[in-house]
Amino acid sequence: MNDTSLDQPLSSQRTWLERLSQALLREPQDRQQLMDLLRDAESRDLLDSEALQMIEGVLQVSEMQVRNIMIPRPQMVTIDLDASLEDFLPVVIESAHSRFPVLNDNDEVIGILLAKDLLPFTLDPKAFNCSEKMRPAVFVPESKRLDVLLKEFRQKRNHMAIVVDEYGHTDGLVTIEDILEQIVGNIEDEYDVEEESHIQKHSEQQYTVHAITSIEEFNEYFHTQWSDKDVDTIGGLVIQQLGHVPKPGENTHLDEFEFKILKADSRRIHSLQVVVKETES
Repeated sequence: MNDTSLDQPLSSQRTWLERLSQALLREPQDRQQLMDLLRDAESRDLLDSEALQMIEGVLQVSEMQVRNIMIPRPQMVTIDLDASLEDFLPVVIESAHSRFPVLNDNDEVIGILLAKDLLPFTLDPKAFNCSEKMRPAVFVPESKRLDVLLKEFRQKRNHMAIVVDEYGHTDGLVTIEDILEQIVGNIEDEYDVEEESHIQKHSEQQYTVHAITSIEEFNEYFHTQWSDKDVDTIGGLVIQQLGHVPKPGENTHLDEFEFKILKADSRRIHSLQVVVKETES
């Protein structure tokens, strides 16, 4: 039997197979063709769906900028430089964050305070000095590419950066976790709360309520009948009751409800602790 293929040199056969593979696979010429090829591999069970999502995330990160994922300034959980440990400790506990931007009197970020640095002062809060314990803040422009920032985070071992606009004003913040979530998906732990949930129940008497919760939503949840004629949100109602924008730790009462301010800045309330007092039967 005459088999001409056996007469060909091994190197010749290898070259022929390489040419055939390239002709069949058609090396992708751009990113879209590459993604089409990967999706085709996933549809034929050659690539796991989660692996495909991660690859897509890596490619997207290289095209995204910090402004696309940053936490906006109004949503930042911050600490005032001159605040006492007793004032902002409830904010630290309620937010469950590990790092907090520190603001000066001009509402400018001047450093970062780590939650773990507070532990030695829990028994002696008067000894705490924020200026001595805060770490330097890292500032990045909102136009910075995410893949570049991720590389810098890894090289310099940073976990948070303050995002500033072209005038140097704080626009928000971004963390290494925010970038990684673009690649691997949402990273949650047992302390995370769903974004759409404005009212978090801890017990039959104790709740955490976002200040932007509408009075209508509060009324429906707690079966109250408070008017929303003058203010729209529960935070606005508390400010109206107090007559000023309160600081963290202040409290007030409305009917059988006790409101304690968990987080607030010079302009607004962010979150409240709500305690429902038992009514006498």
